[in-house]
Amino acid sequence: MTSQISKTHIAKDPDWWRGAVIYQIYPRSYQDSNGDGIGDLLGIVRRIPHVASLGVDAIWISPFFTSPMRDFGYDVSDYCDVDPMFGSLADFDAVIETAHSFGIKVLIDLVLSHTSDQHPWFKESRASKDNDKANWYVWADAKPDGTPPNNWLSIFGGSSWQWDTTRCQYYLHNFLTEQPDLNFHEPQVQQALLDVSQFWLDRGVDGFRLDTINFYTHDAELRDNPALAEEDRNPITAPAVNPYTWQDHLYDKTRPENLIFLAKLRSLMNGYNAAAVGEIGDDQRGLEILGEYTRGDEHIHMSYAFELLSGKMPTAAYVEEVMNKVDEVAGDGWACWAFSNHDVPRHISRWNLGDSAARCFTTLMMCLRGSVCLYQGEELGLPEADLRFEDLQDPYGIRFWPAFKGRDGCRTPMVWDEANHHAGFSDAFTTWLPVSGEHLKLSVASSEANPGSLLHHYRKAIAFRHAHSSLRTGAMDRVTVIGNTIAFTRKSGDETVFCAFNLSDDPCAIDPPAGKWHAVGGELNSAHAGPDGKVHLGPWQPCILLKQ
Repeated sequence: MTSQISKTHIAKDPDWWRGAVIYQIYPRSYQDSNGDGIGDLLGIVRRIPHVASLGVDAIWISPFFTSPMRDFGYDVSDYCDVDPMFGSLADFDAVIETAHSFGIKVLIDLVLSHTSDQHPWFKESRASKDNDKANWYVWADAKPDGTPPNNWLSIFGGSSWQWDTTRCQYYLHNFLTEQPDLNFHEPQVQQALLDVSQFWLDRGVDGFRLDTINFYTHDAELRDNPALAEEDRNPITAPAVNPYTWQDHLYDKTRPENLIFLAKLRSLMNGYNAAAVGEIGDDQRGLEILGEYTRGDEHIHMSYAFELLSGKMPTAAYVEEVMNKVDEVAGDGWACWAFSNHDVPRHISRWNLGDSAARCFTTLMMCLRGSVCLYQGEELGLPEADLRFEDLQDPYGIRFWPAFKGRDGCRTPMVWDEANHHAGFSDAFTTWLPVSGEHLKLSVASSEANPGSLLHHYRKAIAFRHAHSSLRTGAMDRVTVIGNTIAFTRKSGDETVFCAFNLSDDPCAIDPPAGKWHAVGGELNSAHAGPDGKVHLGPWQPCILLKQ
């Protein structure tokens, strides 16, 4: 079924995604509706009112497709059905209808670069070298000594080639061995994936989050990646203990043919006024790729890189570097900023933020040019959960423990009400990951009852962004640094907003811009004018001025 609500909803504004605030839901951990200890689609339906109360424009739902769950849904065995763990297609229709009734768009997470090794396509492909799908995956002969075809490495560790005893060939897997890579050089593969996209667009989705968007196409010649000198390694997309960071990944991803497929996908989405946000993982050229992939109106609408998802503390100097690099290489494109998601430690812990710093960075995000992705629980200020090894589920963390603890610490269940069993997440005896005891005091119920909570700050910051067209879609001049303070101006039509943020524990004073200005933002704006004519900012305080 395709609901009429969905059809009329997406037809309103084809540019709705520009400046949008998108809330990511990791369905396993959001709300369990049937008491099995695992979140599901009807759980999302139940909690849509909370999402709507934040004032966000859209939700992004991580994979819920049929899957063996070796990588928790990012290993798809059926692109066009719901895994029974999460419910049914009818339950997904209920998500669409409920979200749309609250004015919220729905993006789903499409994993197009690879499938599960249990997908019927792969089972047929591995059966022989001459069947109809023999070329649907990346197969290659061994070197004469039996070793893999080249030096490419998996982001989950070890060679990205796995020997198959049926075909007596290697197949490519950029992630787990159970996640074989599709061969985008095969036109039938591209068409099959476009058909998958259309299936969900016809069902009423408003767009997609595209997993590992720059991994789609590989070098057809299978050339070795060059090594990186130790001083040139930049471990953003993988931990430093993973030798994946030792290569310059020129040939196993980010190939020019990617843009050809993205143009086809964009053309399909245009017919539905749908939009997509891509995930770009590259330690050396992430922002350049973002610019290339989102420039103009032929490729993807928006993408996020890992510069603000990394472990590097965003000092004033670093924020200036990142934003001005975006202006240089992606000024004609569109970024989507995120501090946290399901793949990285929560930013409260990653950057060791106190309450004032967390509020400052939230306000900063809402003032940046681009769109925004928030991750469930971020609005509560949840820190990274500290799990025991025996509680881990993530194969990535199990592989590299204890130097890298994996992704489970950011995936623990949402805390709704500390007075309820498992904080209101589930009625089950046990949950798929334990509820963090440290999170209980930050539950939605506790945060709602506290007028000074971070939850209420998020609502005010999102509302402030929506109230000013310059912050949603306006131009942004170059970021400048004054001590530990960054400053920039946003402009749209007749509206000009000046923004400054003190990203340090020390108070500071800055000269206000020339002209007549007045403070806006209410409680978000904690700066004050001093008798010296300067604007004085306390530790982690913003200054937001509207030009008169």
